Amino acid sequence: MSAPKGPMFQPLYRQIKDLLLERIADGEWPPGTFIPSESALAASYNVSVGTLRKALDELVVDNVVIRRQGKGTAVATHDADRALFRFFNIEHHNGERVLPVSRALSRARRRATQAESQDLALAKGAEVIHIRRVRELEGKPILLEDIMLDAERFAALANQPEMLPNTLYQLYQKQYGATVAHADERLIAIAAGAEEVAQLGVEAGEPLIEIHRIARDYQGTPIERRISVLSTREYCYTNTV
Repeated sequence: MSAPKGPMFQPLYRQIKDLLLERIADGEWPPGTFIPSESALAASYNVSVGTLRKALDELVVDNVVIRRQGKGTAVATHDADRALFRFFNIEHHNGERVLPVSRALSRARRRATQAESQDLALAKGAEVIHIRRVRELEGKPILLEDIMLDAERFAALANQPEMLPNTLYQLYQKQYGATVAHADERLIAIAAGAEEVAQLGVEAGEPLIEIHRIARDYQGTPIERRISVLSTREYCYTNTV
């Protein structure tokens, strides 16, 4: 029988990082605002400036904060281009990356499926807002997306008369206080069915990539469930590890 595991040791700078992240997640420093100076924060936590700076360095790498030369450190915002290129992992076969244009097909509130409830950590019987849209690159439809959100948290979105913006993550942050910090993805090979033929202009049975994504906030709480189907005739999924 293996011995029980002891408590995990965390370096001091990691503990400071977690404390800073908790304050950001709680809204003490909203997106776009500057946090206190390194010296002020170091003094408040009774640690060296070097330790505090190392904690901030990791938050910079995690895209939680941004250092602005001569101004200080600000909590990151999802401006349109930044959010798109951080979370949009599709590029042309020649390596070129361009901005997608989104076209909403439908938006409805309905009962969550078992898989949706599990992925979004919803209670039994909860509802979701289901958005279906097509994303185009250079005028060609290349992605068919099904997006699910907690209907209670995003209630106003179901009846919002305005067109949905190209960058939903910016909308989540600005209007609902929900910041997508990272996402988990799984890729599955599928064959095109009737819906993909109609919306993406592919042939029945053509090989496609299905991308399952759970977008999460700073503390790992799920915000969005998204299933995207990609036509790979001219474009591919890319990632750097």
